[in-house]
Amino acid sequence: MDNLIVFVGLGAVVLGIIIGWIIRVIAAGRQLNSAESNVKRIIDDAQKEYESKKKEGILEAKEEMHKSRMNFDRETKSRRTELQEFEKRVMQKETNLDRKVDMLEKKELELDKKVKYISSKEKWVTEESGRLSQVKEEQKKVLERLAKMTPEEAKKILLSRMEEEVKREGMTLIRKIEQQAIETADRKAKRILSQAIQKSASEYTADITVSTVSLPDDEMKGRIIGREGRNIKAFETASGVDLIIDDTPGAITLSAFDGVRREIARVSLERLIADGRIQPARIEETVKKAGEEMDEHLKEVGEQAAYDLNVQGLNSELFKLIGRLRYRTSYGQNVLQHSIEVAKAVKVMAAELKLDVNLAVRAGLLHDIGKAIDHDVEGTHAKIGADLTKKYEESDKVVNAIAAHHEDCPAETIEAVLIQAGDAISASRPGARRESLEFYLKRLENLEKIAESFPGVEKSYAIQAGREIRIIVDPANVDDDMSAQMAREVAKRVEQELKYPGQIKVTVVREIRSVEVAK
Repeated sequence: MDNLIVFVGLGAVVLGIIIGWIIRVIAAGRQLNSAESNVKRIIDDAQKEYESKKKEGILEAKEEMHKSRMNFDRETKSRRTELQEFEKRVMQKETNLDRKVDMLEKKELELDKKVKYISSKEKWVTEESGRLSQVKEEQKKVLERLAKMTPEEAKKILLSRMEEEVKREGMTLIRKIEQQAIETADRKAKRILSQAIQKSASEYTADITVSTVSLPDDEMKGRIIGREGRNIKAFETASGVDLIIDDTPGAITLSAFDGVRREIARVSLERLIADGRIQPARIEETVKKAGEEMDEHLKEVGEQAAYDLNVQGLNSELFKLIGRLRYRTSYGQNVLQHSIEVAKAVKVMAAELKLDVNLAVRAGLLHDIGKAIDHDVEGTHAKIGADLTKKYEESDKVVNAIAAHHEDCPAETIEAVLIQAGDAISASRPGARRESLEFYLKRLENLEKIAESFPGVEKSYAIQAGREIRIIVDPANVDDDMSAQMAREVAKRVEQELKYPGQIKVTVVREIRSVEVAK
């Protein structure tokens, strides 16, 4: 029984295996059929896609061929057009070349004719030259026989006459050139000087030898004088300035020719009045402190003037001396302002004449430096200034320009001559310096007297502060030519007989008036 069960179990297992194998075979067959159908379908799709791509490729190839054919036709047409134009140009050049060849042939024929003509002329000239030489020799012999001179003697006489003629013409030409040079130089000099004067004109003229200090009340005058005048004596001793206390209400006058001392005194007195403590010890302390501050102020003024003119490398002591010129006047003209004017004037002239501008400006600023201490040192301010600048190691050219600006010694450079001119420009311009009323009126009278001394003058007027003399003449006795001549003669008389700064314009007026009365 147990064996039967085992046998049956084995049979069932075998049967299951067989059935499973059959089922797998059937499934594999189905899968094989499905795969074959898929492969067939894929092959069909690929075939269709191939046919589609093939058609598209053929169409694209046809389009490319069409485009290539169009491009080829276009390029062929363009090349054909270029070739046609090139052929035209070649044909035109050939035509031009043929024309030029024809012209050259014609010119060659003409040249041949001219060569033949010239050859014949040369032959004729040669023959004529021989004949003329023969005639010349014959005439020479005749002239020698008639003049009784050899050719060498005749040549000497001819050369001497030509030499005299050339010398005469040369002198005439030299005089003409000299006159033109003088006129040109005169015009250029006037232009340069006018530019220098225009660019260096001062804004004001200083004429100060006194200073005024305002007081809060008249009681302050008594405090400044002090008991038995000890305060005013201490102030005058410490400052070196005279105090003038008069009946002028609310003011005291400081008088001194030294502008620096006067300025120190003014500042000191104003501080004492503001402080209220006025006593000898306080006065000396205040004046001393104001003097120290003034030294610094003078240095700053000198440095500013040098900076404005671009003058570099000056000794520090020279800055103080330049600053002192601010408080120094000459005939009412501020000396520092005058020095700056001179420096600006010579700068323009030196630039126009292509000279050393820096040297000229430096000498112009320092030319009156001697006036800063001329009250304390003997000698002319030109010599004092030259010694000072030499002491502070200025160049020899600058020293000479300073020493020679009033012609105390010869000018060794052109810049030194320009300093003389610049000094005259600044000092003699209208309004620069003070003239006494008596001298001024006398000059006006002399101007009118000179003008009225000429025949035919009806009246003369000195106008523009004596810078112009206007002369009215009788038109019946003085014509236009005589008017011009009179103006020149009056100007010469003025130059010879009068001394004056700047220049005086002479104007001759000749006027004819025709008057009728309607009745």
